[in-house]
Amino acid sequence: MGNDTTDNPYLLEMTGVSKRFGAVQALWKVDFGVRAGEVMALVGDNGAGKSTLTKAIAGIYSLDEGEIRFAGEPVTIHSPRDAADLGIEIVYQDLALADNLDIVANMFLGRERLLRGIVLDEAGMERSARETLDSLSVTTVSSVRRNVAGLSGGQRQAVAVAKAVMWNSKVVILDEPTAALGVAQTRQVLDLVRRLAEQGLGVVVISHNLHDIFEVADRITVLRLGQRVAEFAVAETDQQEVVRAITAGQISTVPGMEVGP
Repeated sequence: MGNDTTDNPYLLEMTGVSKRFGAVQALWKVDFGVRAGEVMALVGDNGAGKSTLTKAIAGIYSLDEGEIRFAGEPVTIHSPRDAADLGIEIVYQDLALADNLDIVANMFLGRERLLRGIVLDEAGMERSARETLDSLSVTTVSSVRRNVAGLSGGQRQAVAVAKAVMWNSKVVILDEPTAALGVAQTRQVLDLVRRLAEQGLGVVVISHNLHDIFEVADRITVLRLGQRVAEFAVAETDQQEVVRAITAGQISTVPGMEVGP
């Protein structure tokens, strides 16, 4: 990566990134990138390095080596605030929503707007929350004043995504966005993922569900034992080839052997 010559260069690009925890080499010289307006799927078996890579992008883990570029410029991400300042938002599998609060309060949690510095701008926040949901064509939420506790799984996922994208986000990472959802709710979420890309965001989807990935992704990056073993264009591959890469993709080194004691 890094030598892409298309008219659409990488928005977020990681080159040769590594991370180890004691004797465990969680990532080894991984290249990864996502362009604006595309959905990149990140797949791999448990322990492949997906969570470590995601948390490095989020600023939760610091990398041991490698480079991160954002919009073509080298960046360092040392904290979640650094990631947010760049326009990187992550929707984790647990969604991090407060059940006892309504949709507006959840979307502005920790970022509340004040009038004259003292009073909550309830009307302004409600308007912005509704506009964001409308911009994503979320039609299943009747009122932004509904408590999150009463929402379905698909509606909760929509609220979590809307919360992520309303802060001038450029890259959104979704961790298992369709896990435990029914057929209709899964369709709603996959449609929402495509709309994010259509609005020009770079979207990364982490999922074990290859059917969903082939429905929504443009490209697929496969990690195995902390290494990138393949990258596919969805239009040029099939599920069997991706499964082979996940289970038997060629790794360049045996973790713990050539990379150090």
